[in-house]
Amino acid sequence: MATIPITKRGAEKLKDELHRLKTVERPSIIQAIAEARAQGDLSENAEYEAAKDRQGFIEGRIAEVESKLSAAQIIDPSSVDAGGRVVFGATVELEDEDSGDTVKYQIVGEDEADLKLGLINVSSPIARALIGKEEGDTAVVQAPGGERRYEVVSVRYL
Repeated sequence: MATIPITKRGAEKLKDELHRLKTVERPSIIQAIAEARAQGDLSENAEYEAAKDRQGFIEGRIAEVESKLSAAQIIDPSSVDAGGRVVFGATVELEDEDSGDTVKYQIVGEDEADLKLGLINVSSPIARALIGKEEGDTAVVQAPGGERRYEVVSVRYL
């Protein structure tokens, strides 16, 4: 099984979700199933069917999160020494060469990505274009709207 890179923050988030699923969600759905069974005929019991569906979803998510955590390679960006190169976990400030706009992104794992928070997936086109670059380099990104060019303004490991 291949390892999946994830930041320390992302791993903690997955662990918290797993804990909540096992200690809150699973017991509450077991209770809901027991209450639905107590109503009698299960063949026409919508509450029972809904609870069983929800249980299937919760158990599937528990298995998925456990699998991701077991395959995770947890990386603490603050302990990375990449010599100023863009690597997984790096926070990069970019300047669009056309518009002059600046943006800041952190390269993170798939489960952590949230563009609104400036967290981009390591396998996204922009992250792939940035990996290995240093301050002052130009990254060429093949975006849906055409080619975009970004200058790497700064690289930090937070």
